[in-house]
Amino acid sequence: MGVAAVFSGLAGDLHRQMRQRMAIQGVVVALTILLVFFLVGDWLLDWLGIGIPAFRVAGGVLLFLLAIDMVLARDSALRSTSETERDAAQARNDIAVFPLAFPLLAGPGALTTVLLMASQGETMSDFVLLAAVIIAVLSLALVTLLLAPQVMRLLGTTGVNVVNRVLGLLLAALAAQYVLDGVVAVLAEAC
Repeated sequence: MGVAAVFSGLAGDLHRQMRQRMAIQGVVVALTILLVFFLVGDWLLDWLGIGIPAFRVAGGVLLFLLAIDMVLARDSALRSTSETERDAAQARNDIAVFPLAFPLLAGPGALTTVLLMASQGETMSDFVLLAAVIIAVLSLALVTLLLAPQVMRLLGTTGVNVVNRVLGLLLAALAAQYVLDGVVAVLAEAC
């Protein structure tokens, strides 16, 4: 919902076909980023010498900060773009790759979640199922982006803020679980 609201604001003056093209392109690029990170993120962490427990804690903290922003209905660098970035996107009249795909759809929170999902997969069917979940979530994001003007009219600013706050609360709980899982894993390794 929050991304749909930002998308509406940035693409509101463009004609319908251009908004649709940008929504589709943005989701495809975000899906590509997330699937690549899903597939090679664990290898990248290994290469950098970062363990999954440390990434769980760091990712949980980032997700918690994002959740706080959602609950308090405020923008931060984690889920919004700077004024300079917005101006650059507006000047190009194409926001599909930046800021829509990255960082709005495939930002730090999404990358963290995808990597942690990948670390929980044990079999090939787990990985296929998790990849399907990523595809399903981004498909829902695409539908929301395509229907953004209607959703914004239907819910209004207050409705979007209520939905974002409820989702922010759920995200805060998920973030806390990531941190707890990371701490438990570190303690288990130490014992």
